Amino acid sequence: MIKIKKILFPTDFSRCANQALAHALHWTQRYGAEMHMLHAIVLHEEDPNNPLHHFPEMEEIVERLNESVEARMTADIQANDAVVLNVKKAQRRGISPATVILDYAQENDIDLIVMGTQGLRGLSHLLMGSVAEEVVRLARCPVFTIREKKDPQALEDLERILAPIDFSDHSKKSLSYAKEIAKHYSAKLQILHVIEENVHPAFYASGKTSIFELIPNIKDKSEQALKQLLTDAPGPQVAAEITVVEGRASQEIVKFGEKHGSDLVVIATHGLTGIEHLLIGSVTEKVVRMASCPVFTVKSFGKSLM
Repeated sequence: MIKIKKILFPTDFSRCANQALAHALHWTQRYGAEMHMLHAIVLHEEDPNNPLHHFPEMEEIVERLNESVEARMTADIQANDAVVLNVKKAQRRGISPATVILDYAQENDIDLIVMGTQGLRGLSHLLMGSVAEEVVRLARCPVFTIREKKDPQALEDLERILAPIDFSDHSKKSLSYAKEIAKHYSAKLQILHVIEENVHPAFYASGKTSIFELIPNIKDKSEQALKQLLTDAPGPQVAAEITVVEGRASQEIVKFGEKHGSDLVVIATHGLTGIEHLLIGSVTEKVVRMASCPVFTVKSFGKSLM
């Protein structure tokens, strides 16, 4: 059973963040948790040699921001007609929003971070990166991301929950989370395994470049393995359908979710950092960026909610 005592909701008061707030409030009420509402104050240091960078007293700016943020946080909660008994409002200064969020979560022993993501792509993503993706990669607790939508769906309406499985220990753990969430919403579980079709160059001498040529019955074996995994994974028994497809994992997960009306993706992240992350990226981060539905990211390290 999932246990959540503290939920962190970072906000910049954008439309994207306001959509995520509704989800944060729902999870807070559902689990009787304590919600921490956080605003990151990121101010560049004053350069005395550049007249364009001359600000009033820094502490005066921060004080004004604190007063404004406090009022805005209260107004946003009231706008959602939510009854949350335990809300802590905080403002923190830092060099970047992601750093502020990660430090606050660690210092306050947060169980779940709920935040919006604008789903930047192409050149915008290359230049600006994503606060949500950095938090997903480095946070030591699960992260629930909600992409901004023109017509957002209410969290109460979850009917189909997508659980991508790659047979790693991390994805087996995420399956247990998916089963618990599906049970709570009486939702159907969509278990998906993506087979990467291209084989390692070491097999090129055989003249075969597809895994399906090397192992003709790999799809059937994968389906059987998924059925066994569903039975063995801790968690309640829930209605589930199993699908095996071929292609690139992140693309196929997003494509499947859109085609089959998935309302939530529950996926594990391996927590790659440094040069390894730079070179191969992360399937989970790409799903967070591209998926139109919310994504619940289960960590391969750090805190467990079960």
